[in-house]
Amino acid sequence: MNKNNILQRLIVHFILLSGAIFMILPFCWVAVNSFKKPAELIVYPPSFLPKEPTLSNFITIFKETPFFRWLLNSVEFAILSTISILITSTLSGYILAKFKFPGRGLIFITILATAIAPFEVYMISLYLIASKLRILNSMIGILLGYLVMSFGIFLIRQNVIASIPDELIEAARVDGASELWIFFRVVLPLLKGPMGALSILAFLQAWTAFVWPLLVASSKDMYTLEVGLALFQTGFSVDYGKVSAGAFIAILIPTIFFLLMRRTFFESIALTGLRE
Repeated sequence: MNKNNILQRLIVHFILLSGAIFMILPFCWVAVNSFKKPAELIVYPPSFLPKEPTLSNFITIFKETPFFRWLLNSVEFAILSTISILITSTLSGYILAKFKFPGRGLIFITILATAIAPFEVYMISLYLIASKLRILNSMIGILLGYLVMSFGIFLIRQNVIASIPDELIEAARVDGASELWIFFRVVLPLLKGPMGALSILAFLQAWTAFVWPLLVASSKDMYTLEVGLALFQTGFSVDYGKVSAGAFIAILIPTIFFLLMRRTFFESIALTGLRE
C-alpha cells in the first residue's frame, strides 16, 4: 500500500470520525444534562460534566407525571406497529413480487405514490375515519396511522425478487406444498435480513411519532412518550432538567433495540450489496 492510499484512508477515517462525534455529541449533552441540578443547567458558561450528579430529575418525572404510563404506551405502540408492518410488508411484498394478476403494476405504483405524500396530506381524513369508528383516545386509534409502511412493502418486494428465485417456489409447489407453507417455511427464512432492517425502521417510526398520537389521544393516560415530553415545555418556560431526563430515556429504548437488531441490519446491507 503506497503513501497516497494511506493518506486517503486517513482522511476518510478522519471525516467519518468527525461526523460521528458531531452526531453523537447532542445525545451526550442530553444525557449529562439529565443528571444536573436546575441551578447548574442555567450556569454560563455551561459545564459539560455535572459537578454534583443527581437523580432528582428522573425521580421527579416519575412522581409528578404518569411518565411510566407514557413509556408503556410508547413501547406497546412501537411493538404492535412493528409487528403489523412486518406482516403487511412481507405478505404484500411477496404477493407483488411472485404472483401475476391484473393490475399488479398499478397497485405497486399506487403504493409507491403514497410514500411520496406526506402524512399531513391525509391526516384529517384518517382522523375522521378514526372518529367514525369510535377508536379515538385508544391504542387502536393511535395504531391506525402506523399499520402499514409503503417503503416496507417496496423493500420486501425488491428483496424477494433479488434473493428468491422462481424455481425454488415452483419446486415447492411441485412437491405439493401449500402457498402458506411456502411463505412461512421458504420465503420468510430467506428474508430475515430485510425483515430485521425493516423492524428497526418501523420501530423508530412509531417511537418518534408525535402529531398523530397528539391528535388521537385526548387524555394524559393515553399519551405516548413523545407527546408527554411536550408537557414539560410551556409557553413561558422550559424545565430543562425534566426534558433532558425524559429525552434520555426516550433515546435509550430505541438504542437498545437497535443494538439487539444490529447484526441482522448489517447482514441485510452486506447481502444487498453482494446481489447482482
